[in-house]
Order: sequence, then C-alpha cells, then structure tokens
Amino acid sequence: MENNCQSHPLSLREIQIQDGFWTKEMELVRREVIPYQWEALNDRVPGAAPSYCMHNFKTAVKKNALRKSQGSAFREPSFSKNGWFFQPKDPQHPDEDFYGFVFQDSDFYKWIEAVGYSLTQHPDPQLEAIADEAIEIVCSAQLENGYLDTLYILGGTDKIFTNLRDHHELYCLGHLIEGAVAYYDATGKDRLLRTACRYADFVCETFGPEEGKCHGYPGHEIAEMALMRLYEVTGEDRYLKLAEFFLDARGTRPYYFDREHPENGTARPDELRHFYHQAHLPVRQQEGAVGHAVRAVYLYSGMASVAKQTGDPALLAACERLWNDIVQKKMYITGGIGSTHLGEAFTFAYDLPNDTAYAETCASIGLMFFARRMLEMTPKACYADEMERALYNTVLSGMALDGKSFFYVNPLEVDPEATKKDERKFHVKSVRQKWFGCACCPPNLARLISSIGSYAYTENDSTLFVHLYVGGQITKQTGPRSFSGIVIRSGFPYDGNVSITFPEDTPSFTLALRLPGWCSSYTVTGTKGAVLQEKEGYLYLTKAFSKNDEINLSFPMEPRLVKCNPLVRENVGKVAVTRGPVVYCLESVDNGSNLPLLSVDSTADARTEEITIAGEAVPSLVIPGFREISSAQGQLYVPYTPPKRESVALRFIPYYTWANRGENEMSVWVREA
Repeated sequence: MENNCQSHPLSLREIQIQDGFWTKEMELVRREVIPYQWEALNDRVPGAAPSYCMHNFKTAVKKNALRKSQGSAFREPSFSKNGWFFQPKDPQHPDEDFYGFVFQDSDFYKWIEAVGYSLTQHPDPQLEAIADEAIEIVCSAQLENGYLDTLYILGGTDKIFTNLRDHHELYCLGHLIEGAVAYYDATGKDRLLRTACRYADFVCETFGPEEGKCHGYPGHEIAEMALMRLYEVTGEDRYLKLAEFFLDARGTRPYYFDREHPENGTARPDELRHFYHQAHLPVRQQEGAVGHAVRAVYLYSGMASVAKQTGDPALLAACERLWNDIVQKKMYITGGIGSTHLGEAFTFAYDLPNDTAYAETCASIGLMFFARRMLEMTPKACYADEMERALYNTVLSGMALDGKSFFYVNPLEVDPEATKKDERKFHVKSVRQKWFGCACCPPNLARLISSIGSYAYTENDSTLFVHLYVGGQITKQTGPRSFSGIVIRSGFPYDGNVSITFPEDTPSFTLALRLPGWCSSYTVTGTKGAVLQEKEGYLYLTKAFSKNDEINLSFPMEPRLVKCNPLVRENVGKVAVTRGPVVYCLESVDNGSNLPLLSVDSTADARTEEITIAGEAVPSLVIPGFREISSAQGQLYVPYTPPKRESVALRFIPYYTWANRGENEMSVWVREA
C-alpha cells in the first residue's frame, strides 16, 4: 500500500456538501455574497467604492467594434497611463476609458469562479443566465490575436507586456483561467474556457526561453498555478512548459525587472533586490518567504503544482523550506500571514505584532492554496492542520456573519480609537467594510468557500483522503472506483464527532483520515476487519466495506491555553485560548473596556456557554481571570505599588465572529495571571 503517492482533488460535481456549518456558509455566499458582488462589479452598491470592472469590459467591446469597422483607419491610442489606479474626472459620467486598478478585470474572473463552484452545489438557472450574459461581454472584449486585458485594450495596445512588474496582465490571465475552468466544470459550457485558451496561447507565443521571445515573468504571481490547471483540463503540454518557464526565469540574472525599468537600476550589479516580487533569487534557491505575502503564496502554490507534475526534487525541496519558514516563524496563531501593511508583506522571523498586523484575508486563502498542493504531493497532517487553522480563523474573519461586509486586514488586537487617530494603524478597521476599490478579498472568499469540498477531500488510485472534516455525500461514477454515496457527517468546528457511512457494498480501498494536531488523543470504532496504519498524522484504514458499515471518529475538543515562542516579543507573558481548530478572542462588549488590564487564570478550568452573535449560536468560553485596578487616578506616572486586582469571568468568543456586534475593542492574546 503506497500511502505517500500523489493525490488530486475530487470534482465538486462528485461532492454534495451537507454540513451543519459549511452549508450555511455556502448558502450565505450563494444568496448574499455572489449577488452583492455582481452589483458591486456593476457599480450599483450605494456608498461602496466603484469597481468599474464591467464598465471596462463593456467599453472594450465598443472599442473593438470600432477597430473592426474602421479597419486600418482605426487610430490606436498610445498608452499614457501612469500608476495603479485610474479615476474618471466625473464618476457619474465616466469617459470611454479604463478606470479602476490595473488588475480590475480579475474581479470578474474571481466572481465567475465562485459562480461556477456554487452551481455545482446548487443549480440556479437565473444566476447561470446572468453569468452567461456577462461571459459573452467579457469574451467579446478579446482582441483577434487572443489578447485580453482591458487596461491596454482601452488605453493603447502599443505597450502590451512592457510593464510586467506592475501592470498585472499575467495575473489577470491566471484568474481568467481559474474562472473559466470552474465554470466549464460546473456547466459544461466552454465559451469562457476557449477565450482563456486563446489568451494563454497568445502568451505562449510571446513568452519563453527561445530567442526572440520575451524572457519576463509575472510581477504578481498566479499564472503559474492557473496554467497548471489549464494543462490538467486540456492536456496541452504548452501550458505546462509556460508555467515551468515562468518559474525557471524568475530571479535569474540579469534581473528582468531591471531591464524593464532601467530608471530604477541604481543598485550594484551583485546586490540582491526584487524581494517584494519574490524575484531576488531563482525559486529553487529561495530559503525564506519574503515580500508581498499574497504574491508569495501564489508563487509557492505554482511551484508545488509544477513539482507535483514534473517530480522536480529541487523544486519540492524549495517548497518545503518556504512552507516551514512561514508556519514556524512568520504566521499568526490565526493563520494570518504578512505582518506589515508596508507592502502587505512578510518582514523577518518572529515579527508578529498584534495591533498593526496586516494578515490580509487573501494571504490566508493563498496559504490554503499552498497547503492543498503540498498535501497533493505528500499527505502530511502538518499541511492540513495549517490549512484548517487559516480557514476557521483568518479566512472566515474576512466576512461578516451576514455576508454583507468584509475585512481586508485581520489584526489580533484592536483599539477603535487608535485605528482612527494613529496613522500607523489606519490600515486596521474596527468594523467590516461594504466593499473595497481594491476588491480582491471578497470574491476570493466567495470562490474559496464555494469550493471547500476540493480542500476537504483528495484521492488517488487506492486512497480517499479526508483532510478537513466537512460533512457531505461523495458519489463517484468515474475513475478507479465508484461510490454510490458515502455519507460523511461532521460536527466541526465545534464538535469533534465524525461518522462515515457506506450505503452499499464497496470494494476494498483505503480511507486516509487526518488526525488533527490540536488533538492529543482520539477514538475510532467500526474498523472490524480493517487494516490500520498511522502515518504522517493520518489513520489509514483499508477494507471492503459492506452496506451500512459506519466508521465513527471522536476528537475531543478541550479548551487549551497556547503560549508563543518568546522570540515573538509582543506575546511574552501572554496566552491565547483555542478549542479544536478555532482561536478565541476577547471583546470589550463582553468584558469591559481596556482589555490590556485583563489577565486569565491559567490554572482554572474553562466552561462552554452558548451565546448568540448576529443571530448565530456559537460556543463561547468562560474562564476565571482578573482585572487590574489602576492606582494612577488620572496621573501619567505614579510610584510603583503591588498591583491590585479583582476577580472577573472572562468571556472568549471565536475570533472569526468578532466585530459582529458593533465597534469595540478586541484581543486574541491576554496576559497570564
């Protein structure tokens, strides 16, 4: 039995999510988020920052019609824009030009990807009709040579692919591919997929190691992993080769971005630079995660995808180094990554400030992308543990419980006054926002939540892997084996009981069940006649299952206090509270103002008490603690006296639910009494 062989995600059409927690989240995305985002993409949300996304595509269609009707008489504008964001002089009457961020096209591609995933779980003819109409607009914006990016189609085609570092054309290609594949998988309709292939083919003709081709690579990565997905769907080797080229070229000398931007080339020839874009060294030589956190984990996901396909040991080793550097030195307990707002970036080992944390929602989603691809190569529970950590904490924190507002930044400590008056904390918001001009996070959330089944389960010829305990029914009619409907019931994230039922006789195969790292023990029943083996944090269970066989797992979810490595200076003398995969926090609405005066009794037991937050019942944890009584009495400094304190009951709530009861203080880490 080869338990370490590669796996791939199940098709979402083979999974019907039926889960007490995730069905609700997915329905929220389907009923609230996807329609809301469609309104936002069309600039129809009062009070929200305009998107201009669909405006740009519609305007590009008009300009293409002029190109076609006027032929050689059409005067192509010369690209003259400068910057990342372009605003019309009069937002009520925008000119026929490109507006928004340079990557604005990608907002539609992420939206259509979420739509595709949602349709696999809940067919919706009305939503599908809206999507089909929008796809027709987007496809009609494509140039005859296959190029598709409205920034240059509207602004002037003379500078196509001349600013790869900043202008995100290849990033938009990546999201186009991801959206097109998702919609094709869901509906069988290939209009957008054919458009994506035409653009990818144009890029293949333009880029490569051959003489006469462009030797550049994306400034913002995602094309690498998207091209691998296109390769898997089409079987066309050129897409694999292009992904490999982008990885092989990245960070080589002389730096491509120096040639592209000679005005910035004042550094010594031997000096390492372009850390922000992860282009400082060839990818196989990179030792640690640097630069823009979202770009980084998107790159590492592409590296893992190529390493899986090609078996490149150096690329795999680099992925493992980079993974370990992130989770052992640069990740918040919530699964947030990218600690500074300056460049939305990684800084240095153990630099994890709480009140200025950036921890972008998209970065944790990207960490999940990376984790799943590492799992597909090597099923180790350490990857799934961190995927789960990010999912139930920072990822879910990015969306309000009603699905109508969002966090871009996910701090671990908030004082609302400071977020308004301290320029160093202006990026931190104490309430979720309706929308963002740079709206990467809301559609990223929608596509991730709608595709949760592909993170929960993967398979190979002998084994079905359960990485996340998400309830549902798996029905397979193709591939190495068929299932008539394996039913998985799960109480996660608040109840550690899981059952797996087989409604019909099933020929012998192996189930690989993750043993969560937060759980020190577990019980399993229903394994009579099975061959059992524990390996790399998974329980491998092999047998031929009979009708109505049932496997039951129990993972105790006891409240735990967690300490931080003392090299994280901000958390010395503090603890965090967790239960199962969920990180908890304090809010002042429950515990009174000035949370730094509170300390938790580390010797006391916690009790679970259900409360309702924004109409949703969640288990809170009540733990004895103390509130320090200040002797300052209005003075700034006073002589030291032993602190006085009063006993209090501290109420902790799941981190992802904070800021759903109005603006107030929040803290994950609390002093240890």
